This record gives sequence, C-alpha cells and structure tokens, in this order.
Amino acid sequence: MTVHVGVIGGGQLARMMIAPAVELGIDLRVLAEDHGMSAQLAATAVGDYRDLDTVRAFVRDVDVVTFDHEHVPQDVLRALVADGVEVHPGPDALQFAQDKLVMRARLAELGVPQPDWAAVSDAEQLQRFIDDHGGGAVVKTPRGGYDGKGVRVVRAGDEASDWFAGLTEGESLLAEELVSFTRELAQQIARRPGGEMVAYPVVETVQRDGVCAEVIAPAPGTSARLVQVAEQIGRTIAEGVGVTGMLAVELFETDDERILVNELAMRPHNSGHWSQDGAVTGQFEQHLRAVADLPLGRTEPRAAWTVMVNILGGPKDGTLEDRFSQAMTEHPEAKIHTYGKAPRPGRKVGHVNVAGSDLDDVVYIARAAAAQFL
Repeated sequence: MTVHVGVIGGGQLARMMIAPAVELGIDLRVLAEDHGMSAQLAATAVGDYRDLDTVRAFVRDVDVVTFDHEHVPQDVLRALVADGVEVHPGPDALQFAQDKLVMRARLAELGVPQPDWAAVSDAEQLQRFIDDHGGGAVVKTPRGGYDGKGVRVVRAGDEASDWFAGLTEGESLLAEELVSFTRELAQQIARRPGGEMVAYPVVETVQRDGVCAEVIAPAPGTSARLVQVAEQIGRTIAEGVGVTGMLAVELFETDDERILVNELAMRPHNSGHWSQDGAVTGQFEQHLRAVADLPLGRTEPRAAWTVMVNILGGPKDGTLEDRFSQAMTEHPEAKIHTYGKAPRPGRKVGHVNVAGSDLDDVVYIARAAAAQFL
C-alpha cells in the first residue's frame, strides 16, 4: 500500500524529498508556509504551521508527519501525538534541536564531548563566563538561530546587552567557550523508529560568514580513530535522544585533537547534500525510508571524493535559469540542484555536486560550476 508522508514546511529540503518519494512510491504532501515556495510541486496545503487547527487539517490524510525545519511549536507536536498521529522525529527528540540549552544539558547527561557552556541571564553572568574562559565566548540565542543568525563572538558581557534586554523572566542565553578548532566536520546518522541505524562518512564543512559554503566527503586526512569517534558520537546522540529520520551532528575538530559537538539538526541537512549524487543512498531518500519505517539504504560513497558547493545569492543579473546552459556545457560532470528561489544576497538558492577520483580536480570543477550561477 502507498505510504502517505506529510512534510511540514515548504523549503528546499522538502523540495528535494519529492524525487526520491516518487521513486519509492511514496505519496508526499507538503504544508507550505506560503504560495510559490521551493516545494510547491508537492504543496497540498498552505498555512501556518504554528496553528494547531491548520496542522490537524493537513495531517488528516497522511500516515506519518515529518519536517522541513525544526520550528513547529511543542504544543502543536504534542497535540498531534495525543491525536495518535505518527510524528518523526517526535517532540521528545525534536526539543533538542529546537532549544540549544536543552540540547547542551542532554548532551552532558549522555557524556558526549562538547564545549564548556553555561546558561547566562545577564551581562554580569556572561562576563564571569568570559573571564573564566580566556577572555572570550560565543553567545547564542537558544531558539530560532540558523546560518550564523543568533550567534555572536563577544569579549565583554555588555556586548549582548540587547539580547539580554529582550529576555523574559526565567529565560537565558547560551554562553559557550570560544573553541580553537582546525576545521568543522559533520556526522550524519539515519535511525528508524525501532532503533536500526546507519552512519554516513564523516565530512568536512567549510563555513563562510556563518553559512555552509562547501562540503568535502569524506573528510580528507581523517584517521581511523577520528572516523570511529565521530560515528560513535552520532550513534550515541541518535539513540540517547530517540531521533527518527536523519540526524546531522555538527562537530569541531580542535587543535588539541578533540572532537566536540557544535549543533544538531533532526532532518536532512546542508552537510548531507553531497549524498544525493555521491552516496549509494542519498539523505533525502534515507530520511523518507526512516520516517516511513522502511529498511534503510547503504551509505557508502560512490566515488573516492564528492564535493558540494552552495550557490549563495545567485546571479546579480538575470535568473538562475539563464545560467544553466553554459554551466552544463562547461562542466558536464557537475550535478546542479536549484531551489526555485529568487536570487538574494547570501541566500542559499542551490548547490552543485561533483564526484571523482582526484580531490583537487573535484574541488576545482565544483567551484567553477557553482560560480556560473553568480
């Protein structure tokens, strides 16, 4: 029988679930926030994901609900579960991707390596944390931040005064040690409701202005120990929080050879886009398999190297569509994915994947192909 999967959120992650859903015979339905969003091809409803009645109406004819983002309120999620709806990942897991303070506390309980951290509710508390951690800290808003938003590096407690002024009684900001790292990594795990898990190769991510710009899969220069540690961290978190679907664990590799958890995402993730063309089972197909409780696919790379380069902003003149022919002609090895979004400075409007045996060649081609769209 056909499985009906409802995705809340109409962004590019939902869009990239459409093709594998068709291939798997899954009926994919999307609740989009507005008309004309990236996943409009599968949008069967448009409405506010924060409104329980709207969400209830959307899920009435689906077998399982999953997400394009982590922002659906807990009261809505728990009402769906109380109604008997299959929600993957469920609210008990999703809370750890929605609130960074809750995440940090849970990771501490699991014994997972992470930066030193504290909840701070005023400038004096933040200053004490800064003084205890070498004169600097990273301050984050616990909820809602992404792609560098809601994150500041500070050297004095009053540098977050505006954020403190916006807190209500009982709220806090997250202060973290300013980690000295050599590079950023990401580990993806897929987990079914019954607990079956598979791991993807650990990858290296390159951030620019707080936004993921490139991903190299697998991460070059990784020791067998690093690969083992990263996978074990991912599996420990996936099991410990009870996630179902795709889990992305963003990691720091420090200059003193530690591996520390930065952040979590419980959905397909930018660090996994390489797998669409570079792994036996891409992350979007894998996510659908996991939330629908279907057997998980293999995760091995199809080539020695795959590089993903994001298209950020888009062309200053014309449209993305205007650039396809030249990009395809000059770089036939490249797999081009666009999101149906209008160009805007800094906006993720697509990405390019290139796979091959020589890393330098793969990096060059991927960057050159992506540059055709700028």
